[in-house]
Amino acid sequence: MIQVNVTVDYEGQLYHTNVITNHYVTQDKILELALNQVKKQLSETEN
Repeated sequence: MIQVNVTVDYEGQLYHTNVITNHYVTQDKILELALNQVKKQLSETEN
């Protein structure tokens, strides 16, 4: 397992998040995971 620090541009704002994944996961998949993580976290703060 590796930890990847990712900066995601979501709705015009930059968010930093960490993705923990296996070393064989593609960069596109890591970015997708990071974006989903940011979306989920923001939706939880809206409720």
